[in-house]
Amino acid sequence: MATNRHSSVMATSGGPRTAGRWMVWLAAAALVCALPGWAQLKDYKDTYGKKKDDHTRSVTGLVTGPDGNPVVGAVVQLKNTKTLEIRSYITQDNGKYSFNELSSDVDYELKAFDNRHGASSPTKSLSSFDSRKQAILDLKLSKK
Repeated sequence: MATNRHSSVMATSGGPRTAGRWMVWLAAAALVCALPGWAQLKDYKDTYGKKKDDHTRSVTGLVTGPDGNPVVGAVVQLKNTKTLEIRSYITQDNGKYSFNELSSDVDYELKAFDNRHGASSPTKSLSSFDSRKQAILDLKLSKK
C-alpha cells in the first residue's frame, strides 16, 4: 500500500520525469538566447584571434628623392605619439611604404631616412581628427 501512495504522489507532483522535461526546456531556452551573442562574438574576432577594432586605419605613401624619383631602401618610421612606439618599414623597388591596423584615436608622426645618401624627409603628422580609413602621405627626401 505504501507503494501505491508513493506512486500516486509522484503522478500528481510531476515526479522526476516532469522535472527532467523542465530541465531540457530550460537548457533549450538558454541555448536559443545565447546563439545571437555567440554570432556577435564570432564576428568580433579576426582570423588570428585578435579583437577586431572598427576604429583602425592605414597609411601608405611614396618616398621620393630630391630628383622626384622613388627611393629604394629608404627607412620610413611611424611614431605613435601616445605610446612613443616606433614602427619601421623599408621601401621596396617602387618606393612605397604601408602601415596597417593603426588606431584612429591616436596621432602618428611619419619620417623617412636614406642614410646611404644622407637624406631625410620633414616629419608629417597623421592626426586622430583625420577620418580617412586609408590615408596617403608621400614623403620627399632632401639632403641633410
